[in-house]
Amino acid sequence: MSPRKEKIRPVFEAHVDKLDAEGRGVARREGKVVFIEGALPEEDVLYEQIRNKPNYEVGVVKEIHTVSPLRVEPACPNFGIGPGSCGGCVMQHLDARAQVDFKQTVLTDALWHIGKVTPESILEPIVGEFWGYRHRARLTVRNVPKKGGVLVGFHEKSSSYVADMKECLILPKHVSDMLPAMRELVASLTIAARLPQIEVAVDGEGHTALVLRILEPLAADDVQKIEAFAQAHAVDIWLQPKGPDSAYPMHEEARDRLQLKLEAFDVSISFKPTDFTQVNHRVNREMVSRAVKLLELEPSHKVADFFCGLGNFTLPLARCAGFVTGLEGSDALVERARAGAKANGLADKTDFVARNLFTWNTEDWDALWEKMGSIDRVLIDPPREGAMALAQTLAKIDKKPARVVYVSCNPATLARDCAILHHEGGWRVRAAGVMNMFPHTAHVESIAVLESGSGD
Repeated sequence: MSPRKEKIRPVFEAHVDKLDAEGRGVARREGKVVFIEGALPEEDVLYEQIRNKPNYEVGVVKEIHTVSPLRVEPACPNFGIGPGSCGGCVMQHLDARAQVDFKQTVLTDALWHIGKVTPESILEPIVGEFWGYRHRARLTVRNVPKKGGVLVGFHEKSSSYVADMKECLILPKHVSDMLPAMRELVASLTIAARLPQIEVAVDGEGHTALVLRILEPLAADDVQKIEAFAQAHAVDIWLQPKGPDSAYPMHEEARDRLQLKLEAFDVSISFKPTDFTQVNHRVNREMVSRAVKLLELEPSHKVADFFCGLGNFTLPLARCAGFVTGLEGSDALVERARAGAKANGLADKTDFVARNLFTWNTEDWDALWEKMGSIDRVLIDPPREGAMALAQTLAKIDKKPARVVYVSCNPATLARDCAILHHEGGWRVRAAGVMNMFPHTAHVESIAVLESGSGD
């Protein structure tokens, strides 16, 4: 049998004008838009075409003939472009401060092109550490003999394969240093082929938990090896036999070890390593402080916190306002949030309600208003799907709170919902800005503040 011939792809020259929302260079060739991975604005490049569609092309940089002044040498050995490179980061080749400017542009472009909304002012970006910031991560585990055995890491770009990582500069250093030992540990277990994932959670004090997703029970020898690993690396081990709710610590004293601390508000929230918490502790603290400030709270105010989760915003809000109701779709999270309020001495200033917020309507709003007596301020922090039903409700109601702060992990759905509030409900978009929650990625975390009033 003759060896398989390597596919030869065409190469073309292009001048790059800007970046798209995924951090790829955008150019034009023969009337078609070209998205070029690894290219930066104002660069003249030679790119390899990897996809050719009727209206656009996708390519990967092969040579750079004119280099952008914003181009930097990537710090992480795992970073690369094209197939086979680590998918954890996409913009390490772009100056870190320029990445923040790019994200601000993504936000304002989305607000205008999707929502036809222009904020009255742009907030100063919230920026934390650029390296070692990722305190939560879900690492995939695979046994790949061709690459030397067990791999533990992020997926390769646009692939189900696992990157061959021996370190990771966006993880805390002690976690990065642990990666080779994690590989060795998994390889030594009898269930090595039945352990597909390790979830990492680190709190602000450095307490670290690793959640091993196990598809079969551990053998006695496995338990001993895991215990020795935990002791050697000062980590707590949790086991997850089924879904995230099935996770439990190997030692009960580890159950409440992880704490989300918001020192400015004297709040500490216990969380499980499988709970949703923001990955970047410093940016989260500054984000919460900014949201509270933007709401312009008074001690008598009553606040509704939609998609409240464990109370990341609810409990700080309760320190500053008269009363806060947290609303969340998960009954389990609502119970956890209640426990957190009690532990922080805020049970008498908070209430928590389990409700499907994607079907929220005017009757729900009226019932909540009547229950609380009034609603002076609203905070919204939805998942990527946004909060369209809630936005439609706030656009329709007569009893409007004076201010809404909307925290978003998806500029497109934020723009859509701001459009509903502004064009249909007369809300003014007073300000908007970004938080660099995920440096070196194209992920854009943003915040907007809206005031009730007349629209255009």
